[in-house]
Order: sequence, then C-alpha cells, then structure tokens
Amino acid sequence: MEISKETTTEVERLELEARAVLPPGVFEYYRAGAGEGISRDEAAAAWRSWRFLPRLFQDVSKVSTRTELFGTELAAPVLVGPAALHTLAHPEGEVATARGASAAGSLLVQSARAGRQISSDRWWFQAYVLRDRSITEAQVRDATARGARAIVLTADAPYVFRTAVPEAGTAAPENRPRERQQDPSLSADAIGWLAGISGLPVLVKGVLRPEDAVTCIEAGAAGIVVSNHGGRQLDRAVASAYALRPVVEAVGGRAPVLVDGGIRNGADILTALALGASAVLIGRPVLWALATGGAEGVRELLDFCRADLARTMAQAGVPSPAHIDATLLCGPGDPRARP
Repeated sequence: MEISKETTTEVERLELEARAVLPPGVFEYYRAGAGEGISRDEAAAAWRSWRFLPRLFQDVSKVSTRTELFGTELAAPVLVGPAALHTLAHPEGEVATARGASAAGSLLVQSARAGRQISSDRWWFQAYVLRDRSITEAQVRDATARGARAIVLTADAPYVFRTAVPEAGTAAPENRPRERQQDPSLSADAIGWLAGISGLPVLVKGVLRPEDAVTCIEAGAAGIVVSNHGGRQLDRAVASAYALRPVVEAVGGRAPVLVDGGIRNGADILTALALGASAVLIGRPVLWALATGGAEGVRELLDFCRADLARTMAQAGVPSPAHIDATLLCGPGDPRARP
C-alpha cells in the first residue's frame, strides 16, 4: 500500500500500513476501545484543542530535549507505554520494542501481560494487583531481578474490557481463572506493598481526579500517570489532555506526573509538558511501528517524536524542558484559542 506522507501524519501513515500487514483480529484488538469508542476517539483531538503562545527573542540556536526520570537519562521525555502481547505484532515482541526504545534513548514500560520477557536496565514493569496477590508478588520480584527500574501500578481496571483475538487463540478476560483476575477491592495500600516487595519507585497509572493523585502521593507513590487506559476501560472517561493540569496542581511538585492517551507528535508532547507533565507515554503508535518495522521501526518512531518535539520547541521559543511552563498555552475556554 503506497501512502503519501504529504496527506497523512506520520502516525496515521504507520496505522494504515499496520492495518495492511496485521491480521484483522489483531489490528482490531490493538485499536479497540470500550463501549462506543468515544474516549478512544476523543484523545488525540483533546490535545489539538490547546493553542500555543510562542515566546519571541529567545536563543533557540541549540535545543535540547534531554531529561531524566528515576535515575535514567532519556533523549526526550517520551516513553513507550504498556500494551499487552507485542508478539501479535512481531515475532520478537517486547524484545524488539525494548531494543528499539533503547536505541532511541527511551525505555519500555513492559505490560504484565507481555508476550516476551525482557532483561535490561532501561525498562519499567507495569503491574496489576490480582485477586491472588502471590501471583503479583512473583511477577514483581521476577521483574526486579530482570532489571526493571520502576513499577507502574495500573489502578483503573478493576474489571477488564478487552476484545478477544481469535487468530492468536487469546481467551476473553471473563474466562481467566478467578485468581488471575484483577482485584476489584484494590486500595492505595497496594502502593506501599509493591514498593516493599521491589525496593523500586512505584508510579500509579490511571489517575484522572486530583484527589486521587493526592491519595496516591500520601500512600507513597513516587509518580503519577494521568491516563484513561487508552479508552479501553470506561468509555466517556475524560481525555487525559483535560485531566492533566488539575492533577499536576494537586500533586504540587511532590512527584513527577506523566501522561498518555492520544499523543501523536511534537506539538502534543510540548502541550503535555506545558501542562506540567514530566514525560509522556505512547501506546498504539508503537505497536504500528513494531508491526511494520520491528525494532528499527520503533526507533524511527521515537526519533521522529524527539525531532518533532525539538522543532516545535524551537518555534515556540523554548530551548529545553526546563524552560517549558503553562504560559506557553491558552486553553479551549480561552477566547484566544477559538478559531
């Protein structure tokens, strides 16, 4: 399939190419949203509703996108978010994704439901707390032994919405043994429990409400990830682009705040950083890149994100992440943002 870059964005091009190479059931599994798909479909548009107020007479002859999170140097504040079963997109699965992410100076947050396990010093482990906590404990201890540098507790999925993948023989979630189902009685006490097991910083993913962010920080969370689970859990959940700033304000600098959901280019990334995020996570686009180009495809996508962020920063008059703040933006309710 020949696709013109002049008429599609980079991520749209990758998605079209991935649709052409993936089995239909796998493509729909990756793309699926809960309910009517409203939250999934609103995610990208929400970032595009913000408008920049660029600064003049700034020295942007050199622009750096480099940052650091929990002791890991990053070429840009862009991580690969957790997604299950990368092996459906490429035979090497998460191994290829992690290799591509590392080559781009990024890191992978590996899903608890990965198709392949990885071992390196540039990855975080995404955990669900299951009804049988001994299973979660074993997973976290194993991830720590394999070099994970942080634990990302996904807290927004007491019950799982997921489309089955008939080509891969993947069972529907309701058929999981009870002990392997998410614990719907999960409380913030799990944060300290996971930190104690692993000895690692624990971030909580799935936060949309400021008061929940405060609860997580007070329970020992080292970071917050603003996310609506890619629109895969509760349809009509608010877009991350609108939930981010109130959460950042509630956290008040006590911990890094990350965000995912619908981020597709440098303008989206700069918007997230201006709203207070320390970094962003990218999900589905990485799967499209993996399906079409393996590890090299993942590297190319992340390099594109870094370069596009640098270009956008230069145009906005900010030479580094340290110079980015909320004054760069006017929001959807501001008259200056109206067409």
